[in-house]
Amino acid sequence: MPEPFDIHDHRHQMKQLKESSDTGLYDNRDGVSCPVCAAAFDRLFILRGREQQFPENDGARFCLLNQDDAVYLFRH
Repeated sequence: MPEPFDIHDHRHQMKQLKESSDTGLYDNRDGVSCPVCAAAFDRLFILRGREQQFPENDGARFCLLNQDDAVYLFRH
């Protein structure tokens, strides 16, 4: 089981692109590793709400991490 991911531990390594009460979007500027697969990710989407619709994607691989506080989507 991966270690819990805390966005606050990595804020200085990522740029916040969007933030609301239900979601957060960050750009990985310093090669932070995905806690699911250990590869560096490009973007991090955090979902705190119950549901979210995603637009059609470009086929990029992604990992999901479900924690007590939110669901974390790491796009590679």
